[in-house]
Amino acid sequence: MVRALAERAKAAAATTALLSRGEKDALLHAMADALVAATDDVLVANARDVERGRAEGLSDALVDRLTLTAERVEAMAAGLRELAALPDPVGEVVRGSTLPNGLELRQVRVPMGVVGIVYEARPNVTVDAAGICLKSGNAVLLRGSSSAYESNRALVGVLSAVAPRDAILLVEPAEDRSDVKELMRLRGLVDLLIPRGGAALIRSVVEESTVPVIETGVGNCHVYVDATADLAKALDIAVNAKVSRPSVCNAAESLLVHEAVAGEFLPRVLAALRENGVTVHGDATVAAYDGVVPATEDDWYAEYLSLDLAVAVVPSLDAAVEHIRTYGSGHTEAIVTESQEAARRFVATVDSAAVMVNASTRFTDGSEFGFGAEIGISTQKLHARGPMGLPELTSTKYVVTGSGHVR
Repeated sequence: MVRALAERAKAAAATTALLSRGEKDALLHAMADALVAATDDVLVANARDVERGRAEGLSDALVDRLTLTAERVEAMAAGLRELAALPDPVGEVVRGSTLPNGLELRQVRVPMGVVGIVYEARPNVTVDAAGICLKSGNAVLLRGSSSAYESNRALVGVLSAVAPRDAILLVEPAEDRSDVKELMRLRGLVDLLIPRGGAALIRSVVEESTVPVIETGVGNCHVYVDATADLAKALDIAVNAKVSRPSVCNAAESLLVHEAVAGEFLPRVLAALRENGVTVHGDATVAAYDGVVPATEDDWYAEYLSLDLAVAVVPSLDAAVEHIRTYGSGHTEAIVTESQEAARRFVATVDSAAVMVNASTRFTDGSEFGFGAEIGISTQKLHARGPMGLPELTSTKYVVTGSGHVR
């Protein structure tokens, strides 16, 4: 079943690779218009998923990720229109030169081919992935979770009716996940596989796939408040990073506070977090405050995706960095400081896909970076790292032009 879909996608990829920018942009606008026109049908399908999810005991964080509203559908359509406005990466000359023998050498961007996406709960990924793959000249196989199946089927039905035939295909989830295992083994038909979801899903795909994988890691993101921090800024950043949308991967999960400012800052930030419904899991110093739950070792590793936050007091910037190295996931870390030296040292020593200086972790996002809709946030170091926009969905080829040259 999955192999047959991949074969159809492979044939479609030969067509999408030849589309001009004008053709792709017109398709994206048509997809956006069709999506808005079908809002009611999409929301009806989504309501069935949400009702089933609640009945099956999905967490509040997963229900939030699953739920669509008219505003979220409009936002997905707006993302497609934003993609249409972005430059087309296909055909871009990455580098070029004329060799001493007169050969003209160019390295140009080309589509990957067939991209497989395995993801959990979030139906907005269906639209983002379809749009970004089409704009970059690829065909896409979408394998969402069973919890979002009705939503994904409705969305793919709308988008595929506009897109080139078989350029956007939905893989129906099997109860035993045999479809995912088959997808992971289709080397030669599927050119790239991208998992988006929890740690178990990502680990399974990375470890078992024979298809090349870009790893999108979990987000155990940290905010470090330095000894020289402007505490008003630090308060705003810490609260925003945790509270603005706790169920996403760029939300802060840990707050580290330099001991020099802990006495003044902790009462303020703990009160603000409590007002926003956040449960704080603190080390021995933080746990001395009312309402704080003593942290366990697991808390420092946790990607809560909820209104929970692990908080620790550290003696130095280097101790903060060591904590992040030990427990972090390589996603996003932030420092709040008025010291340029501290900012430079933090940026140089923290090994994560994104590092923020005096800004919330919530900015690690393809749209916020100006890339348009993203395919995911890579926490690996090969090919792509950080928010993956259009260029990250391409490969390159060398084009060599001569005038009868022989070697």
